[in-house]
Amino acid sequence: MRGEITKIPLHSLRNIHKTRMASMLLLLGLLVNLLMLTDANVGVCNGRLGDNLPSEQETVALYRSNGISRMRIYDPNSATLDALRDTGIELMMDVPNRDLEGLTDPNAARAWVRDNIQRYPNVKFKYIAVGNEVDPDPSKYTSRYKNYVLPAMQNVHNALRDVGLDNQIKVSTATYTGLLRDAYPPSQGAFKDNGFAEPIVRFLAENKLPILANIYPYFGYLGDPNKNLPYALFTAQGTVVTDPNNGLQYSNLFDAMLDAHYAAQARVGGGMWRLLCQRVDGLRIMVRKRQ
Repeated sequence: MRGEITKIPLHSLRNIHKTRMASMLLLLGLLVNLLMLTDANVGVCNGRLGDNLPSEQETVALYRSNGISRMRIYDPNSATLDALRDTGIELMMDVPNRDLEGLTDPNAARAWVRDNIQRYPNVKFKYIAVGNEVDPDPSKYTSRYKNYVLPAMQNVHNALRDVGLDNQIKVSTATYTGLLRDAYPPSQGAFKDNGFAEPIVRFLAENKLPILANIYPYFGYLGDPNKNLPYALFTAQGTVVTDPNNGLQYSNLFDAMLDAHYAAQARVGGGMWRLLCQRVDGLRIMVRKRQ
């Protein structure tokens, strides 16, 4: 796999059945141990939707006991933020799609930064994901938020800059492969709606902010008429796909999809600017590909 692995979030770690919970913890331990061998920095997405979840304090204790140094949360949950104080765990925090419209008001963005970031000076904020997988396709539920993503990002970034936190905390939005019109061959990657994607990509690149992408090899596998499972699972022996336009060879679907994102952002002025891939199906591997 290319680049530097920085995050592997999993689904919620608490299940009602104790045996299943033990199995999940065993899987987590195996993954953590595997990644420690590669000097990777491990991160786990902390979703709070579910039954019989551990408390925020228990969750943070689980991170620390397993050497998990990064966390993603999907909204500014005050109990989680309190539990993260003085832990040194790096945090990616989302602005939920439902809150984007309100943050198109600069004053609201300043208040959001004050209440959810400045209020927690001893929490190690790293990224703010302003919106998740907003898709301008009218058939998609999230299309109702398409006009709010860019101004909300700009306002949150400006609010961070006003209080001197813009170098420490980077703003972005989480895109996904569904925004691409073409993804094969990877060098042909292109967005379906440049009118939506281009101003976002240009804003991020011009301000040296990362571009976030959720990449799902599973869906790519489902759409592949050949259904090459080893190619999707990183277990293929040797090259499976060669890009006819540039000769690049791919032994796994993830790399191919990642390069399709790079090609798409290059077409709208993003060049090869830094792209953070934060989710890969159930394991949600986060990869930072070097410039």
